[in-house]
Amino acid sequence: MGVSLKDVAQRAGVSVKTVSNVVNNYQHVTPGMRAKVQRAIDELGYRPNLTARHLRKGRTGIIALAVPEFGNPYFAELAGAVIDAAARHDYTVLVDHTAGLRENELLVSQGFRAQVIDGLILSPIHLETEDLTGRTGAAPLVLLGEREYEAPYDHIAIDNVAAAREAVRHLLGLGRRRIAFLGSRTGRERQPAHLRLRGWREELEAAGLPADDSLVVVTDGYGRADGAHAMAALLDRGAAPDAVFAYNDLIAVGAMRTLAERGLSVPGDVAVVGFDDIEEARYGAVSLTTVSPDKEAIARLAVDSLVAQLRDGTPPTGPRRPRPGHRLAVRESAPARPGGPR
Repeated sequence: MGVSLKDVAQRAGVSVKTVSNVVNNYQHVTPGMRAKVQRAIDELGYRPNLTARHLRKGRTGIIALAVPEFGNPYFAELAGAVIDAAARHDYTVLVDHTAGLRENELLVSQGFRAQVIDGLILSPIHLETEDLTGRTGAAPLVLLGEREYEAPYDHIAIDNVAAAREAVRHLLGLGRRRIAFLGSRTGRERQPAHLRLRGWREELEAAGLPADDSLVVVTDGYGRADGAHAMAALLDRGAAPDAVFAYNDLIAVGAMRTLAERGLSVPGDVAVVGFDDIEEARYGAVSLTTVSPDKEAIARLAVDSLVAQLRDGTPPTGPRRPRPGHRLAVRESAPARPGGPR
């Protein structure tokens, strides 16, 4: 049989209630008593029964994370960060895949698996505000991603416009003037692609340069092949850029492949900046300069919000939008000028 609370209490010379207070991190325990009990826990190798603890509270101990796709390394890396953040609260994460389909997002958001999970972190693409305001009796919800909703849920997203402006500002500081944007989309104006395109446009105009729409390429998707095709289309129509700001790192990687095939060097002929800072960005033949969202902060804020809702028993009364930070990771595809800031 395993070590019990009673065993720990006997070793520490305290009551079972005191051990329980320490294990559950109750505040009204003196530091000396906490240290005494923790020493007994360590000596005996006691491990709390997390399942039983959650069940006593009427919970499962499981939260879900639903993302659009696993093929994009950004979501895999984000999922890892969410799992780490949840573990600090003794929660297990069930990872789900919506394939970016509206019907799957609706199914997940409206309470699918509601008997299995205590809360949901959702990164939607196609949901509208009215889809979310109609939720009743479903698990607590936190939204990720850059689409904006006027719904009473916490929404964790970096400032995409500011991040895009920083990327374009860096390219302008390298003396580049014909800066293309790869990865634009048609449709809703509050999609991430539109926000990043807006940042591209605003920074060019702030520098007194025209935002040349002939340098903007719409893509069907956000993968490496989409970037390669977009770069080829741009070059084939004679709109040669001296820099590229890509919607994400995968598009940037695909674009760099096309540039190499066409005999153009990076960054000599064309400087390239991506977005997401996936692991691949750091280890390509030419490492990629990219906007690096703070994935750990995104995960921590999302999990902390769910835990607070479960603890307090009340959802947010209105939309709250914490802003995790970001930075520009400057590498070989658009290196800093000698002596300039990195």
